Amino acid sequence: MALDYSIIGQRIKQARLAKNLTQEDLAEKIDISVAFLSRVERGNSHINLKRLNQLCRLLDVSEGYILNGASSNADNYLDKEFSDLLKNCSTDKQKLIYNVAKVIAEAE
Repeated sequence: MALDYSIIGQRIKQARLAKNLTQEDLAEKIDISVAFLSRVERGNSHINLKRLNQLCRLLDVSEGYILNGASSNADNYLDKEFSDLLKNCSTDKQKLIYNVAKVIAEAE
């Protein structure tokens, strides 16, 4: 599975905003430029694992959440991702997604 860097960047930005940090604050704390952090948040640049680990510790989020949205401890596991996905679909596509998900969920 390929990583979607724009979604990774969105998650980083959301976590940063949840901590009431500016890009300047976060960039300074992990010793990167504001321009680089901005590119990461837009999905135009990739962050290395060392910086990702530092960022996750500062923002109190897991690497798994940043990379793939997985936080199996959370009650709302992937709720936002599904909601965002469905908002961008036509009514017909929403019905199809629902029917496929229902079949999968009910399978033993």
